[in-house]
Amino acid sequence: MARKTKLMQRVERDHQRPLERLLPEMVNEVGLSATAEELGVSKATLGYWLLKLGINVRRVALAPGETLEVKRAS
Repeated sequence: MARKTKLMQRVERDHQRPLERLLPEMVNEVGLSATAEELGVSKATLGYWLLKLGINVRRVALAPGETLEVKRAS
């Protein structure tokens, strides 16, 4: 597990959730820029946190009629 900065700990405290769960959910819902803005950090800081915590962000283009399924590893 990555060592968390005071800012990371503050964001976890404010949202009452670990960043490992909070960040993927927010990025999926509102995107990277809006997530950074909502958390009060820069996009660069958010990118560093994602890298540090091992959270992968992928962009996928889907043709009309195609769907995407995300599965969590147990």
